[in-house]
Amino acid sequence: MKKNSITTLNQFISDQQSHFPFVQGSLSRIFRDLQLGAKMINRDVRQAGLIDILGDFGNTNVQGEEQKKLDVISNEVFIKLLEMSGDCVCILSEESEDIHWCEGADNAKYILAMDPLDGSSNIDVNAPIGSIFSIYKRLSMDKPVTMEDVLQTGNQQVAAGYVIYGAATMFVYTTGSGVFGFTLDDSIQEFCMSHPNIKIPQNGNIFSVNEGNYTEFPIGYKSYIDWCKTSGDNKKIYSARYIGSLIADFHRNLLKGGIYLYPPTNKAPNGKLRLLYECNPMAFLIEQAGGKATNGNIRIMDIQPTELHQRTPLIIGSENMVSLMHEML
Repeated sequence: MKKNSITTLNQFISDQQSHFPFVQGSLSRIFRDLQLGAKMINRDVRQAGLIDILGDFGNTNVQGEEQKKLDVISNEVFIKLLEMSGDCVCILSEESEDIHWCEGADNAKYILAMDPLDGSSNIDVNAPIGSIFSIYKRLSMDKPVTMEDVLQTGNQQVAAGYVIYGAATMFVYTTGSGVFGFTLDDSIQEFCMSHPNIKIPQNGNIFSVNEGNYTEFPIGYKSYIDWCKTSGDNKKIYSARYIGSLIADFHRNLLKGGIYLYPPTNKAPNGKLRLLYECNPMAFLIEQAGGKATNGNIRIMDIQPTELHQRTPLIIGSENMVSLMHEML
């Protein structure tokens, strides 16, 4: 009996090099470091209830949010790995107020933005969490890196992805030629191809939003939510699913079809999610999978960042669902 072939993430990237030269060399090494960091964080997540890494760290991050111990650990793991390899000139992190300049990497080609641990409020209750990354190429190698290099629009990303630590640990990424998912095989500690060329359905029956803030939503968002709750068109049944972790909600909707909403509110008129660390990489992934992402006015990846920790509302998911939501606004 012929055994099923297994393709690891490293093998897949190597096989793609002849078709996509930009995944060679330093970018491939960045993926190697991201994989190793993900395995280390996965180990800590699996042991979180047995060792002292649950609970609050005791500080707040630049966003004013209480940091969890695993937030700090994850941030340090990725920064140390990426800095040692010397392939990133600098690293932007949701957990860091300023740019982290990588020592001795002045001639490196790439800039990496990351949310080292998304959904950290779910850590202590054992709900899915994850890591998000986005990679840009510096604009010029002939001059020092400037804020113009750091604050590029999402459509200039060369790669983006996330790792979800759930019932299984998955590494999902794109380099602009489709979306591919790899599941960690614990027995060999390798990410193995499990979801080739992911495509999100054009329609779905899931809407993901924190309805606890419903009274503060703009009228267009309320109209769409009400439309979903009254079965929409043709008596279609829509289900509300909201975990409170962007990665978990996004991942489910990516595979099954659906829409994720994070509207502006009175308390957060620009929304809560960060453009560089969360919205841009997820927008790149969803568009490569056949979906759409908007802030309610324009495409997410067309927004010109003006600051490192800029926030934006987010509407992301199946193409037809996002288009209808956009019309209602």
